Amino acid sequence: MLLFTGLDLAFPLPPTPQYSPIVLAQDGSVLHAYLNPTQKWRMKTELREITPVLRKAIMAKEDRWFRWHFGVNPVALVQAAGRNVFGEGRTTGASTITMQVARLLEPKERTLSNKLLEMLRATQLELHYSKDEILQLYLNLVPYGGNVEGVKSAALLYFQQTPDYLSLAQTVTLAIIPNRPRGLVLGKNNAAVLQERNRWLRRFGAAGLFPKQDVEDALLEPLDVQRHAAPTLAPHLARRLVRQFPRQAIIRSSLQRSKQSKTEDLTRNYVRRLHELGITQAAVLVVNNRTRQVEAYVGSADFRDFGSQGQNDGVTAVRSPGSTLKPFLYALAMDRGLVTPKLLLPDVPTNFQGYRPENFDKHCNGEVTLERALAYSLNIPAVRVLNQLGVPTFTDKLRQAGFQNVTRNRSRLGLSSILGGCGATLEELTNLYATLADGGRYAGLQFASRPERG
Repeated sequence: MLLFTGLDLAFPLPPTPQYSPIVLAQDGSVLHAYLNPTQKWRMKTELREITPVLRKAIMAKEDRWFRWHFGVNPVALVQAAGRNVFGEGRTTGASTITMQVARLLEPKERTLSNKLLEMLRATQLELHYSKDEILQLYLNLVPYGGNVEGVKSAALLYFQQTPDYLSLAQTVTLAIIPNRPRGLVLGKNNAAVLQERNRWLRRFGAAGLFPKQDVEDALLEPLDVQRHAAPTLAPHLARRLVRQFPRQAIIRSSLQRSKQSKTEDLTRNYVRRLHELGITQAAVLVVNNRTRQVEAYVGSADFRDFGSQGQNDGVTAVRSPGSTLKPFLYALAMDRGLVTPKLLLPDVPTNFQGYRPENFDKHCNGEVTLERALAYSLNIPAVRVLNQLGVPTFTDKLRQAGFQNVTRNRSRLGLSSILGGCGATLEELTNLYATLADGGRYAGLQFASRPERG
């Protein structure tokens, strides 16, 4: 035992595979996927996605005794040796699922010495991982041709579903391809794949692996598939989350898929209508005021529009807030007892220590109530209230609300900050309005739940 432990320490297992980062919507569907560092589609299959149907099909085809052996099946080895020596039946290597995982983790030339090493690695894997984890590793590593690896990648790229949503026919299709990833190529050799799929369905049916009616229905299911592009919803948030959580295989966002799709479509159509006016980009953030979860995130109208800098994230870009801060100035002044909604404010040309603001329409209205000044977004009354409240008091409240650019530059900000003279992001402004809607209770925005380890 001590010798084996020493060997285990001296020859550690190969590192776990590098997965393709994927960002999920709130319902668990895939919003966005990226190639892994080796430019492969290898999306991590979660244990819950390994359905009983998939489990049965894989084990029946690859390793019926998977649950009982210790990584190597001695009976299968003896049988394989007899067939190979005497030339009776199909030549085979008697590889178990665990041995295949060892080979996929550490690819080597097919030699007898490497086969022995593969067997030792399989035993080592059995000591370190549970059977379910070994099956999960296998399903994450099996090849499907080209740069597609793992059952989840194949399910998404060919059937546009995760493994736990596949039909029996689709599941069996993905179970039979890994042994012949070059000959059974989905989208190219569909007829050959269909023939092999039906052959295995009949075998499984004869063995009583699945109900007879389910098998008959699966045999009638057509196979007309092609390779699809990986999901690319919410590209700006996906990129942001992947950078925020490096080396995470699966990141669960707070986005709601239907709202994200609808918001992207609305933003794209809105910009298209305003293009003649010189408006080429827009950004949208949809936040649940109560939970502060971000339910839709659109950083630009078209991420792929390089001419209009579509890859720039308008949600985090610092821009002039214009007059959007006026409601918060008046709310803060009312909290301090300086103003009331019906208070009359002078709207006349005024010099505030050298600063002479003007209204947008260049006209003055004499005296106006505070509520009218807000409704018509008048500039002079707003500067007057800020002058009375004090710029430091106002900017300190913005600092508390997470306004980073204001925090960095607050010592240099003056009365013009209420008219857009300070920088802010859409993210900061949206959360400030959510705070106003939630009775003044501030909380950070939630973009993602705790991600899983890769």
